[in-house]
Amino acid sequence: MEVDAAYDVCEQITRSRAANFYWGIRLLPPPKRRALSAVYAFARQIDDIGDGGLPPPAKAAALAEARQRLESASNGAADPVMTALRHAADRFPVPLDAFGDLIDGVEMDVRGVTYETFDDLVVYCRRVAGSIGRLSLGVFESRDMARAEPLADELGVALQLTNILRDVREDLAQGRVYLPREDLAAFACELRAPLTPTPAFAALIRFQAQRARGQFDIGLQLLPLLDWRSTACAAAMSGIYRQVLKRIEQDPAAVTRGRVSLSTGTKVRVALWSLLRG
Repeated sequence: MEVDAAYDVCEQITRSRAANFYWGIRLLPPPKRRALSAVYAFARQIDDIGDGGLPPPAKAAALAEARQRLESASNGAADPVMTALRHAADRFPVPLDAFGDLIDGVEMDVRGVTYETFDDLVVYCRRVAGSIGRLSLGVFESRDMARAEPLADELGVALQLTNILRDVREDLAQGRVYLPREDLAAFACELRAPLTPTPAFAALIRFQAQRARGQFDIGLQLLPLLDWRSTACAAAMSGIYRQVLKRIEQDPAAVTRGRVSLSTGTKVRVALWSLLRG
């Protein structure tokens, strides 16, 4: 498949599936926008395996196949996403081995791993989202990659912690509980469907939101290390998630009713503000 057509497939996946990331990605110049779309599209394929309806052994086999495709010397001519990703990695210092961390994290979901402590949860977050931060940094590039890489990882953790709070109801319906057991015990909460917005539950959610805000405070130190267009992209993606986090913190019961989201208009305003700030 021609590279341009492969990138077109990745950009279409990004537009249709990256409800929050898309508004940041589109602020990048075309070569970086296309490269980050390729990164997102392959990550989406991996996530879809974990979230799909296959039985666990079939999911494990599919993840192993994705790992093999990533490690193969083949340029993925029959796979537009892999064709675009290989091309992007030739143009930018994209650390493709970070996808291995993502696959490791999705395998944890397939095995039904639960988390005793917050430190245990952070290990998972670094695999499924810190990896995306490092991959994105490969596209953004930086004048100080040694300083930027751990900050990109921390920013990914902040985004994932926000996702966990936003999706607590949806995840529970699939039998997944990410909030640490020690925190559930400390706040005397037991997550069962249907979720009940008790005062203890609200206190637990606000506590976790404060942790996520702390991670954002660390991760956003990445922005001064990027060029202005990459700064705008990262600021837009982070800004959208921080707005979601703010809404959750203001109304913890909202997560018991469904996924907390922003209107398109709000996302556009955050993206424009980020472009100006950049």
